[in-house]
Amino acid sequence: MTVHGRPRRTARRVRITGCGIRPGLLNPRPPEEPMKSVQLYDTTLRDGTQGEGFQLSMLDKLRIAQRLDAFGVDYIEGGWPGSNPKDIEFFQEAKKLDLAHAKLAAFGSTRRAGMAVGDDPQVRLLLEAETPVVTIFGKSWDLHVTEVLRTTAGENQAMIRDTVRHLKTHGREVVYDAEHFFDGYKASPEHALATLKAAAEGGADVLVLCDTNGGTLPSEVMQICRAVTEAIPGTPFGIHTHNDCELAVANAIAAVKAGGVQVQGTINGYGERTGNCNLTSVIPILQLKMGIEVVPELEQLKSLSYFVDDVSNNPHFARAPFVGRTAFAHKGGMHVNAVQKLARSYEHIEPGAVGNTQQILVSELSGQMNILLKAEKLGLGLEKGSPEAKSVLARVKDLEHEGYSFEAAGGSLELLIRKETASYEKPFELKEFHTSYRLYRDGHDPVCEATVKVHVGDEAEYTVAEGRGVVNALDKALRKALKPFYPEIAEVSLLDYKVRIIDGHDATAAKTRVLVVSGDGKSTWGTVGVSENIIEASWIAIVDSLDLFLQRHRAKLPQTETV
Repeated sequence: MTVHGRPRRTARRVRITGCGIRPGLLNPRPPEEPMKSVQLYDTTLRDGTQGEGFQLSMLDKLRIAQRLDAFGVDYIEGGWPGSNPKDIEFFQEAKKLDLAHAKLAAFGSTRRAGMAVGDDPQVRLLLEAETPVVTIFGKSWDLHVTEVLRTTAGENQAMIRDTVRHLKTHGREVVYDAEHFFDGYKASPEHALATLKAAAEGGADVLVLCDTNGGTLPSEVMQICRAVTEAIPGTPFGIHTHNDCELAVANAIAAVKAGGVQVQGTINGYGERTGNCNLTSVIPILQLKMGIEVVPELEQLKSLSYFVDDVSNNPHFARAPFVGRTAFAHKGGMHVNAVQKLARSYEHIEPGAVGNTQQILVSELSGQMNILLKAEKLGLGLEKGSPEAKSVLARVKDLEHEGYSFEAAGGSLELLIRKETASYEKPFELKEFHTSYRLYRDGHDPVCEATVKVHVGDEAEYTVAEGRGVVNALDKALRKALKPFYPEIAEVSLLDYKVRIIDGHDATAAKTRVLVVSGDGKSTWGTVGVSENIIEASWIAIVDSLDLFLQRHRAKLPQTETV
């Protein structure tokens, strides 16, 4: 029998001395603390898929596994062999993966009560997966032993010991996951520790303490982890936490501080109920805050985070620590002024250390510095105290008072700034538009139609188009009118369209904010429109989108990300 996977690299270690600070690290560990290494165990492909709305095909799982390996994760848990056709197929295909660093793990449980381990079909499937690592879970809480398994404490310990020993005799590295360990320890320390001792006697390579219900506090985790090291000093331990109290990351760090050598979690914290320990938070904390080097290229973290979201077809959480779009975004005028002078005055790490970037948001809370920094990034010359800078700031505040929001509509903000500088040249003039929606009673499909009249220089263009809806018809009619003059707009596509009622007190007369995201295959940009009329709000956002594209194209500027 062959076991796939290359020999893993030696554990990475880093020592922090008092003579300097690593990039992005503001508070290095005291030099008297000993070096240590921590293994990263990713369970996105198994535990992560138990989360609501998180689904992966077999091909998705293979792609994520390869990306995790390239990033430097030590262990990748692929799933439960035999539990479903997808996982069966995954482990067959995973044998072909040429992993450079990570070890693939199959997940399962201890043998059944009253059954010889060699006769248990589930244990047999774990071996047939031919992974170098097998992770099994067993019961730590006497409540589960007596009420769920309906067996004795002695038999439960034998189940754990026999299964671990059987897997070890077949040459596998064995990770033992002690399910509900912290709840079990709080109910009966003697019983919980006895289950760990059974796994250690069987030859487990690491004992992973699981906060399965996610209800344990960091102080309890640290205290119990220290008790485990005293009771079972010969076997290293790891940590597996859930986020039901928003403490999964804090609990994982507490366990590492208490001597833990392995952290289990998922990318972006996906998992059952409120999720698992989020590796995109734990990894930079370990590496930048605690000086424990766990991956070779931390600046790839944001890219990995977005990759998993994209593959699973989930929206990215903008406010995610470290990797979120707003993790290093600054809005208040005082904050922006300080950040411009000294970034670390309001940033705990360098954004680039995790592959992120600083963002300056512009809103009614902004000061002039927000506008100046935004203009500087766009390559537009605005000087502090200039009439143009004051005009842009005043216009932003007025528009936000009307209901506009530029935080997710950087394209509209860029266009506003351009209109206050010499770089703006109006590409077309809107004369009128008209929309209609005809509903037939004889079974004929409804017809949505829009007409648009524009002037480009001295020439007028009047067009009509049908669409799947009024907004779609308007978009088509405008493009049709402009295409003879600007054929390059064929590159632009409308990627997203969102509507929000700003104040519902006016019922159907309430103001509506429309956010449009457009792209040209290379980048994306957001534009916004506000009106009591949803069609007019949509029209404003669409016009801004095409106007901005033409401004950049005329100036031969790259279509930069401004969403």
